Amino acid sequence: MLCGVLNSIMGSQLLSKKGLRYTMEAIVAVYEDWGIGCCGTQPVALSVDRKFFREMTRGAMVIVGRRTVADFPGQKPLPGRVNVVLTRQGKEIPGFTVCGSPEEAVELAKTAQKAMVIGGGSIYRQMLPFCDSALVTKVYCNPGSDTYFPNLDEDPAWELAEILQSGEENGIRYEMCRYARK
Repeated sequence: MLCGVLNSIMGSQLLSKKGLRYTMEAIVAVYEDWGIGCCGTQPVALSVDRKFFREMTRGAMVIVGRRTVADFPGQKPLPGRVNVVLTRQGKEIPGFTVCGSPEEAVELAKTAQKAMVIGGGSIYRQMLPFCDSALVTKVYCNPGSDTYFPNLDEDPAWELAEILQSGEENGIRYEMCRYARK
């Protein structure tokens, strides 16, 4: 099933006259209220979504905020990816390329075949205008969040392009969706 998802995603990359160009996508898991976390972490995390995240981001440039890095295991960069942290603090973070503005991150992303915005909340808000698509795992529960992703179902600039996979894990329904900018 995941191979079919990968082929569908890879087929959605934009083409230019010179062939394949970079794409920028957001990838996120949201709850029913489009919440993405509470107190700096995900209150409910599904193993199927973690696997999906690993597969979709492997080999990509990932753009992340400093506070989200603090939630990474050991606060270390994700292996098999080019790790970029977007922060105004300007401090070096071992294993990460530091960008001080969304525009700087976009310019850096143009050097990658695939760039993915992986959070947190403020980074999604800053980078979503530069994204061509968004991979959204909808987790059908509402654990309570203090951080939210923009509701793409209500945003006229976005449309649900396809449901890639759906199922249930530990009694919680989920759908993995691809949204495209109109």
